[in-house]
Amino acid sequence: MLTNATGQQVEVTAVEVRDGRSHQPLLTLMGPALSGQMNPIGVSAEGLGDSSIASSSVSVVWLDVAVRSRAEIPRVLEHRITGSIVAAPGGASIPFEIVVARIPTSEAKPPVLGPPLGPGIWLASEGCCRDFTHHRHGLVPVNGELAVAQRFAIDFFRLDDQFRTWVGDPTKLDSYLSYGQPIFAAADGIVVNALDGLPDQSPPQPPPIPPINETVGNHVIVRIAPDVYILYAHMKPGSVLVSTGQRVRRGQALGRIGTSGNSTTPHLHFQILTTATFFPSDSTPYVFEAFTLVAKESERIWDDNLGLQPTGTIPVSPLAPTQFRNTMPLDRDIIIFPKSR
Repeated sequence: MLTNATGQQVEVTAVEVRDGRSHQPLLTLMGPALSGQMNPIGVSAEGLGDSSIASSSVSVVWLDVAVRSRAEIPRVLEHRITGSIVAAPGGASIPFEIVVARIPTSEAKPPVLGPPLGPGIWLASEGCCRDFTHHRHGLVPVNGELAVAQRFAIDFFRLDDQFRTWVGDPTKLDSYLSYGQPIFAAADGIVVNALDGLPDQSPPQPPPIPPINETVGNHVIVRIAPDVYILYAHMKPGSVLVSTGQRVRRGQALGRIGTSGNSTTPHLHFQILTTATFFPSDSTPYVFEAFTLVAKESERIWDDNLGLQPTGTIPVSPLAPTQFRNTMPLDRDIIIFPKSR
């Protein structure tokens, strides 16, 4: 986050992420690549596309830095910002260059998880790390803290062999192939939060935004390690099979997919949390022990517009089936999980 305390407008021309020890650049954003990943704080996706910062304002620069191997991840990152302070009428602009925010990187390995869903074809929507999504770019203030609580969350939708998400009447929950599908524990752990009894939402129009404590609807949160929790959200009312304090084993049934909470159509919202509650929390990476990549969604069709399409068939680019191990599915990947063990 970049704060402009100059009293004048600031134009940011480049943001560079560097190795904090060697100062070698890992990522440089300029021009459209920068403005497309920068927005004033509190502004939605429509606010992307402006690399200027007004006086007394804060802008967010969204960064995804890729390296070829884990060994190449620097111990410390630093950020070099270049730009200019826009002059008052009749004056000269003042260029600047500054290195800010030296940040140590985590050396913790992501947890390796089993499948949270049964065999079949699943769309991994709104995941890491491609386009603008409300998971990846949802900066939320809660109790005086700013966090991207859904940064590595995935919404899973069941597909059939024709890549349909619903068949029949999209206003009926039973038309959606995800609805009622069983949800399984992806790792051993202890249930620290379980909620049931909230009603399903009625597709296909987005529901009114619920109170913050009902955002994830009927759900289960399982502690699998210190400060590592798995959230399974938007469950069908009456389907939650576990209770707080109960120990669960990987592969154990937890409930069924519904559309409770802030959900338009049936899907499983799945993620790791750093706290036992959805807000406030951070969202950290994880990998699945195994899955097969079979296609990619070629045009974003997501929860809020899924049931508004003329048919339930999503646009896809088929791929030669490829098996992955200890990997996180990326946004819009279409995968098959193995049978839970």
